[in-house]
Amino acid sequence: MTAIFMNGRLIDLILILVLAEAIGLMMLRWTTGSGIAPSALLANLAAGAFLLAALRCGLSGAGAGWIGLCLTLALVAHLTDLRARWFA
Repeated sequence: MTAIFMNGRLIDLILILVLAEAIGLMMLRWTTGSGIAPSALLANLAAGAFLLAALRCGLSGAGAGWIGLCLTLALVAHLTDLRARWFA
């Protein structure tokens, strides 16, 4: 059971679920016209996805540069999400 957590495969599954969530919510918005605006949705999900990617990099033994890149991208996505919420 610990192997599932330690090799990062569970993180891959979660990232696939985040992608499916984004697609599902975008389809809902496209078909019904209601729901979360795509820009707000994608910024929010990207922040979480980049944090998961940083965790995945750490678990798989990637270098500190890759982890730092993922964390920096998570920060940019988070700040984009905050800005969109602040001025909404």
